[in-house]
Amino acid sequence: MKFFAATLTPIVLAVASPALAQTSDHAAHQQTPPTTAQPAQTADPHAGHATPGASEPQTVQPDPHAGHNMPGMTMPPATQVDPHAHHDMQSMPQPTASDPHAGHDMSTMPEMAWPQTPPGDAGHDMAGMTMMPNMETSADNAGRPPEPPPPAAANAGPAHAADLYFDSEQMAAARAQLLAENGDIRTSVVILDRLEATFGEGADAYVWDAQGWYGGDIHRFWWKSEGEGAFNGETETAEIEALYSRAFTPYFDFQAGVRQRYTPEADRTDLVVGVQGLAPYWFEVDVAAFLSNEGELSARAEAEYDLRLTQRLILQPRAEINLSAEDVPELAIGSGLTSAELGVRLRYEIRREFAPYVGVEWTSSFGDTRDFIKARGEDPEDARLVLGIRAWF
Repeated sequence: MKFFAATLTPIVLAVASPALAQTSDHAAHQQTPPTTAQPAQTADPHAGHATPGASEPQTVQPDPHAGHNMPGMTMPPATQVDPHAHHDMQSMPQPTASDPHAGHDMSTMPEMAWPQTPPGDAGHDMAGMTMMPNMETSADNAGRPPEPPPPAAANAGPAHAADLYFDSEQMAAARAQLLAENGDIRTSVVILDRLEATFGEGADAYVWDAQGWYGGDIHRFWWKSEGEGAFNGETETAEIEALYSRAFTPYFDFQAGVRQRYTPEADRTDLVVGVQGLAPYWFEVDVAAFLSNEGELSARAEAEYDLRLTQRLILQPRAEINLSAEDVPELAIGSGLTSAELGVRLRYEIRREFAPYVGVEWTSSFGDTRDFIKARGEDPEDARLVLGIRAWF
């Protein structure tokens, strides 16, 4: 009987009290009363709020049903709780980027009148743009502002106000000196390019070649002189030129004037036209044409180059050629290339204005000129040692 009573009792209770069975899910669980009082838990004001970027670990709430054996029960799938559920966010202001030009009417600005071209249009046709006007500058004569005349008081005093405080004669001399030192300079120089003695198979001889000028940077009076002769004889040739020189480039002068020649056979007076200056690569050149009073046309070209071995030791190659348009038997000159001189000189500048030198020179005659010289019994070709001095002041 005790067995049946123990068996039927729970069944009767389940049938008679179905509402009691649904009262609590934990009715059949043994509850152990707490031995000590638990402190009250303070509610987190940020509970349920998602905090992006926060590095703190999230508190995990323990599942109250963990460890319960509930066979036969179908559990609903777990869903992610929205942390913002039941939060009314309609009253929060929405962030907006304010336009600094909002409300500004810019349609009337001419320099901003861009053509209505679709953005990204290939070729970027800018023909319709209204550009800024082309403003005239001081480089345009028409755009320069007018210059008013000086006030009347500017011309009321003396022409030179400094004369009121200093002696007028001293100020006049100072103004003349200022003018001379700033654009109105007159200079002069004398260059003794060659003053030498030559030694060879023939008689010992002397040679001079000098020139100089007086004037400014553009206009100058130029003179030249050269000649040669034997120590124990008379002068073979001598000439002097008086020329007007005008610079037509920074490195070259045009020259024109007259030349007077002296020889034992005859004298000549020539008109001279030439060019003298500094050619590229620092070659000093002097080219001239001569027309004598007898109608004889001739020309001469000279070139020198200073090769500086040191600041004071200079090697100077030199070349000279002479030409004639016709035969002049009286002066032993034939047509064409008449003669050539090639030499080299090594000088040492004791001072820039004074330099002794030593060198060698070869001279030869050509064509009919060579025949004329042979007919005189002279050697048409000669090589000589030269010793000389170069100076200028």
